[in-house]
Amino acid sequence: MADNGVREAISLELGSLDRAFAGFVCRLAGGGSRSLWLAAALVSRATADGSVCLDLQAVAGEAAEAAARQAAIPDSLPDNSRPGPEAQGTGQLAFDWNVAKKGEPWQDAGEWGEELRRFAVVGTPGETAPLVLDRSNRLYLHRYWRYEKELADRLQERALTVHPDFDPAGLCRGLDLLFPPQRPDTGPDWQRVAAWMAVTRSLAVIAGGPGTGKTTTVVKVLALLSELSGDRPLRIALAAPTGKAAGRLKEAVSQARERLPLAAETAARIPAEASTIHRLLGAVPGSVSFRHHGGNPLPFEVVVVDEASMVDLPLMARLLDALAPECRLILLGDRDQLASVEAGAVLGDICHPAFLERFSPEAAASAASAGITLPVTVAAAPPLCDAVVTLKTSHRFAAASGIAALSRLVNEGEGEAALELMRAGGHGDIGWRDLPPPAGLAALLKERLAEGYCDYLAAVDPAACLERLSAFRLLSPFRQGPYGVAALNTLAERALGLAGRHVAGSPWYGHRPLLVTRNDHQLRLFNGDIGVIATGPAGEGVAAWFPAPDGGVRHLSPLRLPPHETVFAMTVHKSQGSEFDTLLLLLPPGAPELLTRELVYTAITRAKRRVEIWGDPAAFIAAVSRRVSRSSGLRERLWGEGG
Repeated sequence: MADNGVREAISLELGSLDRAFAGFVCRLAGGGSRSLWLAAALVSRATADGSVCLDLQAVAGEAAEAAARQAAIPDSLPDNSRPGPEAQGTGQLAFDWNVAKKGEPWQDAGEWGEELRRFAVVGTPGETAPLVLDRSNRLYLHRYWRYEKELADRLQERALTVHPDFDPAGLCRGLDLLFPPQRPDTGPDWQRVAAWMAVTRSLAVIAGGPGTGKTTTVVKVLALLSELSGDRPLRIALAAPTGKAAGRLKEAVSQARERLPLAAETAARIPAEASTIHRLLGAVPGSVSFRHHGGNPLPFEVVVVDEASMVDLPLMARLLDALAPECRLILLGDRDQLASVEAGAVLGDICHPAFLERFSPEAAASAASAGITLPVTVAAAPPLCDAVVTLKTSHRFAAASGIAALSRLVNEGEGEAALELMRAGGHGDIGWRDLPPPAGLAALLKERLAEGYCDYLAAVDPAACLERLSAFRLLSPFRQGPYGVAALNTLAERALGLAGRHVAGSPWYGHRPLLVTRNDHQLRLFNGDIGVIATGPAGEGVAAWFPAPDGGVRHLSPLRLPPHETVFAMTVHKSQGSEFDTLLLLLPPGAPELLTRELVYTAITRAKRRVEIWGDPAAFIAAVSRRVSRSSGLRERLWGEGG
């Protein structure tokens, strides 16, 4: 039986920034209390851990008590920031202890909330205060409350907006051409439903696992919109969260344009370029600002965003703010993957499983006029019911393939069955090996790495190096430790005979793969971009080579590179937005906050042909049983009470 328990994504280990923020809030409050200090520290920690807010209901009681004991809350705070009531003769801001015999207020969420509301630094929704506490006892940093509210309002507004600028008869003809009608007994063609939704509404969220046809569907949508627009070309933008994901989107769209039976003129109207969301919005170097926002919206009529699960709350809110009212937004993504590195699980909150395949009567009537029968209608459906569709049929993997079966079992939380499937050896595209101890890892990995990177190391031309680099990748949940990517990259350099080949004592050598870890807008290199160190075909010196926007390659001196790291091995988080023919995942025990179902599923679905897992059996089963829930009010805002 699967363990479908959900773990709140918050660590109780407070860092120095959390403690400093708590002290700052208490000084603003003119002294504060132990409960205020703890709440401020924990909301800082929760946001850093990926939650949008601190759910007092989830942490009140034992968890809060444990955090308080571990934090060793100070009795008073130095008066470093502003005047306030001072403890007699100490020159310090004194806490109002507010301790009753029954215990601290944090023992009960309701009492804790009432205690926090005594302070002016804790406001109600809509008030201007550093912290915001809503009626459900969710505590926010003010800007995250604002991001969440603005995003929810804009998503709902778009979901309700029906585009009148299309010809219904032309829409039916286009749908029939691109999505030929199926037999009624086969159920709805969800790609056709998604296309109808994207044409008729200002918001369409097309979710689905790998290979379910999200990109193919959106290319057909763009072709259909182009046809319906007549002689006037549409202004279309393609974007993704990272440079690597944008490159993959560009490649997938280009392939779909060539594969689909589109008129040459129609295909030419579909853009061949894709950018990062930051580049699309016009990130200002040295600033957190963007050139495009509500006062200067993007000049596009259609914006497509791939890998939407990777987009955090602040970035998604700013993207929605920058869209013109008449612009269509199409989000593509897999809601079961790891959420964004920064705060929020936006796609997961948008794709509410309880409302999948449920539509309003108005939407059902509109779809019927386009030859689509929607299965279930809800009289008082939330607006997003008519804006979200999930594609289910994988066209990449056969239903009986090992990768398809493994990812399905993992997604359902069936860790023991997934482990048994891999151990049985009945599928050539999946494999399991018990994790060797650190002392024996190098010997066992040497042969596997040599095999996986053989074609890459044989390539001479930089373009060929970049192309072959995606044939294999070593993944780990961790950065540090004997199974972390830092140690694994060192091990790979030695195993592949690359250690000691550095040019003139520099950190660069031929065939060193690079992962950019910080944006550099001037160089047009972004976090997640992958390149290689190689010698140019004309005998130029060693340079760093990256894919170019025109489909070729470009190079620059390694001395100009922004922060980067070697990437024979990479973390599962960093692998999001990438695909590899074959991958090897190391899954050691430890760090339950990292080893989760979403992490295992994300790793497995990076593979196109084969996935191997070398792991600790107990750690694998525990990870698959462990889901992470990030605290947020977005789902409730979008779907109503209990959402």
